[in-house]
Amino acid sequence: MTTYTEALTNLQQIIQKMQSPDCDIDRLTEYTEEALKLLKFCKDKLHKTDEDIHKCLEQLAPTANQ
Repeated sequence: MTTYTEALTNLQQIIQKMQSPDCDIDRLTEYTEEALKLLKFCKDKLHKTDEDIHKCLEQLAPTANQ
C-alpha cells in the first residue's frame, strides 16, 4: 500500500465483504487482520500529517525573539 487513499479504499472493500451475507466465515479472520493493518496505516499517516502541519504552522508563527 502506498497512499492513504488506497488504504482507505481497500479498507472499505474489506468492510463490504465482511458485511455481505455471502461473507466467507473461513476468511473472516484474514479480513479482520488486514483491516487492522490498514487502520493502523491510516492512523499513522494521519498522525504524521498532523505533526507535519503543526511544524509548518510553528514556522509561520512569530517567535518571541523577533
